[in-house]
Parts: sequence; C-alpha cells; structure tokens
Amino acid sequence: MKMKLSTVLGGSIMMAGLVAFSPVSADELDKVVFGTNWYAQAEHGGFYQALATGLYKEHGLDVEIRMGGPQVNGTQLLVTGRYDLLMGYPIGNINAVEKGLPVMTVAASMQGDPQSLVAHPHVESIEQIKEEGLPVYLATHAHSTFWPWLKAEYGFEDDVVHAYTFSVAPFLTDENIVQQGYLSSEPFAIQKGGIEPNVFLLSDYGYPPYATTIETTTDMIEERPDVVKRFVQASMEGWQSYLENPEPGNKLIMQENPEMTPEQIAYGIEKMKEYELVTGGDAGSLGIGVMTEERWMKIKDFMVSAGLASADLDLSKVYTLEFLPEEPVLPEASNPILMQVGHSLDRPWRYPYDSK
Repeated sequence: MKMKLSTVLGGSIMMAGLVAFSPVSADELDKVVFGTNWYAQAEHGGFYQALATGLYKEHGLDVEIRMGGPQVNGTQLLVTGRYDLLMGYPIGNINAVEKGLPVMTVAASMQGDPQSLVAHPHVESIEQIKEEGLPVYLATHAHSTFWPWLKAEYGFEDDVVHAYTFSVAPFLTDENIVQQGYLSSEPFAIQKGGIEPNVFLLSDYGYPPYATTIETTTDMIEERPDVVKRFVQASMEGWQSYLENPEPGNKLIMQENPEMTPEQIAYGIEKMKEYELVTGGDAGSLGIGVMTEERWMKIKDFMVSAGLASADLDLSKVYTLEFLPEEPVLPEASNPILMQVGHSLDRPWRYPYDSK
C-alpha cells in the first residue's frame, strides 16, 4: 500500500469535504511530524480528528501525520529525527530504553491494549482454552508481549502455539482454533466470515500495558517541551471530539487508507466505546491520556517476571508525567447521556493492571 501524508498547510486541511479554518500563517505554527504504528484506522482516530478539526492548529501546531506499516520502523525514524513524536507501546519503549535509545512516553491514548484472544462461540473462558489444550495461533511478536503474560497467569504451554499468518481462514474452518486478534480487526473479519466469535480482551483480565501511546525523544523534551505539551493536549482533545462525532477524522482516515471502509471504522469505534479503551480506568476521572506511576510499575513488574526486561530498569528513563494536560480532558462518556452510547453499565471497567 502506498503511504500518503496528512498535512495542515496554511491553516486549512488539504482534503475535500472538510471545513476550512481561518487563515493562519504557517510561520506562526510549530511544525511537528507524528508517526503512527500502522495504517490509518479507528484506533488512531483522535489524532486524525485533531488534524481534521483544526485542534492542532488552535494549539499552534502544523502537524503532519505519517502512516506506519509492516515495513516502517517507527522507533528508528524517531531517534534519527525523521519523526518528532511516535505512536508507541510501553513494551517497545522499554525495549528501546534498555538498548540505550533516548525514547520516552509522554501520554497514553488507550488505558487498555486492544489485543485479545478470539475463540469460537462454544469457548466461554480463557481457562477453558487452557484446560482443553486448544491450539492457539500467534504471530511472532506475541512471544515478546502478551504470550509470556498468558503463560504466567494461566499456565499455557508453548506446545499449543501455531504460527499465525494474519489470515483468519484456518479459524473459519476449524471450531477448535483460538487465535490472537486486534479488537477491531480479526473479530470483524471473522464476523464477515459468518461466525460470531467470543472475544477475550486481555486488558480486562489483567494484561497491564497501555496502548496507542505518544513517544518522543529526550532531545525533543529538552529542546521543544512546549511543543510536546501542546501536542499531547490537542491530541487528547481530539480523542474526546472523535468519540463524540467521528465524521471529520473518519474522512481523513479513509483518505489516508483507501482500504479502510466506513463499516470497519464504525465497528472499531463501537468496540473502543464498548470496552472503554480510551475512556475507562483512570481516564474516567483523571482525563484521557493519563498515565500513573503505579501502572508503569505494574508494566515493569510483568516484564521483569517474564524475562522481558532487567530488574534494574530505571522507569524514569522510560516515561514522564510532565506533559499530561494540566486540566484533565475528561471523556464525554462521563456524561450520563453519553454513557448510554459509550459505556456498558452492566460491564464495569476492570483496571488492566488489577489481579484476576
């Protein structure tokens, strides 16, 4: 897929169908390049919304969003100065720091990771998957992220693992197969294949990492701290706006990623709301994007116990709370009316770092 760029130029969005904003000289805006971790999708919606609605410009920023993809090494582009900020993941950030790279996380768009296990309708729990020894299809990256956690928490063994090649075809033909799934991707494809799967969102069962984080370099923090803070503020306002009225961001997402359909975007938004990935946990009271020392310690403890990080890891080199919004960007879902849309009252949020 050919990658394209979204850019705010001269105070207007270069995109048909979006509202033009009052002219602002490009010289008055601080230029920022933000790299995502994959092709444009609903899970990136807050950033595209901030671009499409002019929130970045309102905060004095000329933001260019560059899509990620399977051949894009975001961390390398960040540390070499091609990106100013990057959509990241705590485990990747910790791995980078342990390699000596000057990368820090400054905010977390999602309080829970969208990673899940996907099973057929007759499978009712993660415990059942383990007890029945069902085959689990996993991609390579799972072995350095959530699979060690599943082994520690539920006693899975490696002999049940099969290679996942990012095709749901095996799942559709064998009712005993369990596979990994990104909340808005594989379950959607499986539904389109005629099966209503059971989805076990790992963060609901204690898997601790944040997701869709914002990373930057120590140089950026030292040299342009105000830009970092304004980018975080505008992005979290973008998420608040996106969950209320996603149309502007969706138009930009589909322009950037022509393979993305309105149906799949709608499904992704529905699942983000249903599982409260952006608005749940601490975000409900402390604001979208929030991070806490306690949560980061849980992430470290998991990685150390799983052999994914060293015990002497210095978390002060991994993240900072300095750039979180001073005035919390509270989710609109805290409004009782919107709770009917975005929150399930009979499905209370479980903090991803709570023990089972």
